[in-house]
Amino acid sequence: MDYLEKILKKTGFISIIESLVFIAIGLFLFWKSELALKVISYVLGSIFIILGIIEIIKYFFTYKDNYEVFNYELIFGLMTVVIGIITIYYSSTIETILRIIIGIWIIYSSLVKFSVTLRLKNLGLPVWVYSLVLSILMLLCGLYVILNAGTILATIGIAIIIYSVIDIVEDIIYLKSI
Repeated sequence: MDYLEKILKKTGFISIIESLVFIAIGLFLFWKSELALKVISYVLGSIFIILGIIEIIKYFFTYKDNYEVFNYELIFGLMTVVIGIITIYYSSTIETILRIIIGIWIIYSSLVKFSVTLRLKNLGLPVWVYSLVLSILMLLCGLYVILNAGTILATIGIAIIIYSVIDIVEDIIYLKSI
C-alpha cells in the first residue's frame, strides 16, 4: 500500500508541474501574443517545409523508375513547402484573417440572437430584455475581436491559465485525499 501511495503522490506532483508549465504557456500567450504568433507561425511553417521536403525526396526515391500517371506526391510536396514559406512570411496576416473570421462569426451569432430577441418581444415575453443585452454584448465582443490584434491568442492564454489553476486545485485535493 505504501508503494501505491508513493506512485499516486508522484503522479499528483507531476500533474501539478505540468499545470505550472501550462500556466507559463498561457501567460506567454496572454502577454506576448504577437511573439507567440510568430513562434507558432515559424514552427508550423517549418513543419510544412519539412513535410514537403520529405514528400519530394520520397517521390524521387520511390517513383524513380515507376512512371505513374496519377501520382501527385511531387506536387503535394512542392505545395506543402510553399504553404510553409507563406505561413512563415505572412504570420501576422494569418492572425488577422483568423481574427476577422472569428469576429464576423461572433457578430453573425449576435445578430441571430437579436432576431430571436425581436420575436420574444413580439410574443410579450419579459425575457427579451436579457436576450437584448446579451446580443449587444456579443456584438461588442465580435467588434473587439476584429479590431484588436492578439485577441485570439490572449483569450486562448486566459483559457489555458484558468484550466491550469483548476487542475492544480484538483490535484491538491487529490493529494490531500491520499
